[in-house]
Amino acid sequence: MFAAGLVFWHWLVLAMLLLLLELFAPAAFFIWIGAAAAVLGLVLMLVPALSWQLQLIAFAVLSIVSVIVGRRLFRSVDRSEPTTLNRRGEQYLGREFVLDEPVKNGTGRVKVDDSSWRIVGPDLPAGSKVIVKSVDGSSLVVDAV
Repeated sequence: MFAAGLVFWHWLVLAMLLLLLELFAPAAFFIWIGAAAAVLGLVLMLVPALSWQLQLIAFAVLSIVSVIVGRRLFRSVDRSEPTTLNRRGEQYLGREFVLDEPVKNGTGRVKVDDSSWRIVGPDLPAGSKVIVKSVDGSSLVVDAV
């Protein structure tokens, strides 16, 4: 039987295969089982006389413990950062700009960095300073400073 001949390098190879599998099926699951196999391989380097039955039991226990600890670790870390991806206008909230063109009938345009944005706000002459208060679709809602 194959299990009767298990030695440390079998577990280290299994760990590498599981870590490779995690690359192709990222679910943050195989990495923990791979870590359990790696730990067992390292333990077997120190205590090579473990029977194959104890090795399989130790692998099962280490796998369960590592998956539970890993899930708790990932759950407790808040990985979500506020982002303005696909909401470009929100990055301009609170910024001040100088009007190149006047705002007429409540609408106008302002140069923002390397682009031009439609603005909505009170009628103002060119050269006035405005601050972005909110975003309405693809328009920046501004107010005089």
